[in-house]
Amino acid sequence: MIPASVGFQCPACVREGAATVRAPRRGSGLRAAASRWGTVTLTLIAINVVMFLVTAVSAGLAGNAPLENYRSPVFADLSQYPLAVEFGEPWRLLTAAFLHIGLLHLALNMLALLVFGSELERQLGRWRYLALYLVAALGGSTAIQLLGDPLRPVAGASTAIYGLLGALGVFMVVRRQDVRGILVLLGINIFISFLPGVSLLGHLGGLVTGAAVAGLIVLTRRRTGLQAAGLAVLVLVLLALALGVPTGTVG
Repeated sequence: MIPASVGFQCPACVREGAATVRAPRRGSGLRAAASRWGTVTLTLIAINVVMFLVTAVSAGLAGNAPLENYRSPVFADLSQYPLAVEFGEPWRLLTAAFLHIGLLHLALNMLALLVFGSELERQLGRWRYLALYLVAALGGSTAIQLLGDPLRPVAGASTAIYGLLGALGVFMVVRRQDVRGILVLLGINIFISFLPGVSLLGHLGGLVTGAAVAGLIVLTRRRTGLQAAGLAVLVLVLLALALGVPTGTVG
C-alpha cells in the first residue's frame, strides 16, 4: 500500500490513476510570446523590422550600403518630408513612424516598444492600445509639420513611443502610483532629444498626444462609443492642423 493524503492506496490504483492524467498542452512558441508580450506589440515590431529590411534592400539596389537604409528610394518616398506632405503626400505622416535611420535606431526603439508597449497592451486591450500608438504617432508628425524644418526629412517610431510614455504616466497618476521613475526616464529622454539629429518636436508632440489620449480613456471609462468618438475627433483635429496649415509659416 502507498500512503496518500487520506488513507492508503494500492499500487495498481495509483498506476491506473496516473495513466488517465493528461499531460498539459503547451502552446507554440509564437503563441507563448504573444501571450507574454502582446500580439499588437509584436506585430508592430515585426512591421518595423520588415520595413527596415525593405529599405536596406532598396538602398543596396540603388548602389548604397544596405545598412545606410535611409539612402533608399523607399525611405525617400515614405519618410516625413514636411514640404512633400504639404504638396499632397499625407501618408508620410504615419509611414514615417515605421522607418528607422540605421540599425541602432531600430534596436533602441523596438526595445522601448517591447517594454512599454506590452505593459500598455495588457492594461488597455488590443484595440485601444493600437489606437493610442497610431494617434500618438500622428500627434508627433503634426508637431513636426507645424513647427519643424520643411526641408528636413524625419523618421522613427519615437513619436509613438513617447506617446506610450505619456499615457503610462497619466495612468500611473490616476492610480496614485509612484511616478518618480517614469519622470526621471522622461527627463533623460527629453534631454537626449536636444542632441543633433534627434526630433525634439516629434518627441514632445507624441508625448502630449499620448497623454491626451490616456486622459480621454480615463474620462470616458466604460463608454466605448464615447471613447471612439473622442479619438475620431482628435484624429480629425490633428489632420486638420497637419494638412491645413502651410509648412514653415508657424513658429
